[in-house]
Amino acid sequence: MFDPRRQELGAFLRSRRERLDRAALGLPPGARGRTQGLRREEVAVASGVSITWYTWLEQARDIHPSRQVLSAVADALALTEAERAYVLSLAGYAPPRPAHVEPAPAHVQRLMDALPHPAYALAPDWGLAGWNAAYQRLYPRVADVPPAERNLLWLVFTDPYVRTLLDDWDVTSRRFLAQFRAEAGPRLADPSTAQLVQALTEASSEFRAGWESFDVGGFQSRERVFHLPDGSTVTLEHHQLRPSDRPDLQLVLYTPV
Repeated sequence: MFDPRRQELGAFLRSRRERLDRAALGLPPGARGRTQGLRREEVAVASGVSITWYTWLEQARDIHPSRQVLSAVADALALTEAERAYVLSLAGYAPPRPAHVEPAPAHVQRLMDALPHPAYALAPDWGLAGWNAAYQRLYPRVADVPPAERNLLWLVFTDPYVRTLLDDWDVTSRRFLAQFRAEAGPRLADPSTAQLVQALTEASSEFRAGWESFDVGGFQSRERVFHLPDGSTVTLEHHQLRPSDRPDLQLVLYTPV
């Protein structure tokens, strides 16, 4: 039976295996002097599993690896903490978040409204669940976007205004995509997530290239530069919070630098 999470796990492990620098791992060049990428046999030996079993894992066969075995594979592939967590989540070792939430509850909206600087709330599917007046001044179109398209990832990759608003669109769009993939992996079989990925793959060549790179990463607070319609720029630092009573929501808050 086709399992999107198993397919994603196999493809992700293969992509990480093929990107490794053999010299950095103390390995000689491979066939035809190849310096990039490990063979499946090398990963299997380093992980302490059989070659057949590891091959089946990349082929998305119906096998059920333990957390310990996946951790050994992660070590062999030199995965980052975000990549390791992603692999475990795809195998069912991290609880998936709900696929969708309604607009931000009143107390969360009141919190954002009380802030003088931009803030917005994201649902697990990255739908914009709420925002404050300062964020709407930064991105005036947000209230006019049809609710079905009011998804941060969709807007980043399809709205020309966002492309001009962001000083480093190339960097920021890839960071958002890596973060989204890390969070969405356990829900790839959900219709809403699958439809969003499919629609973006068809609508944006940049998204398609980024999705095929299999990058995953976590949120990082950093400075952001925005180009405003009047020709001025503003530099803000963004931060992420999760309300303890609504951990399914992520609040992104901006503070002046």
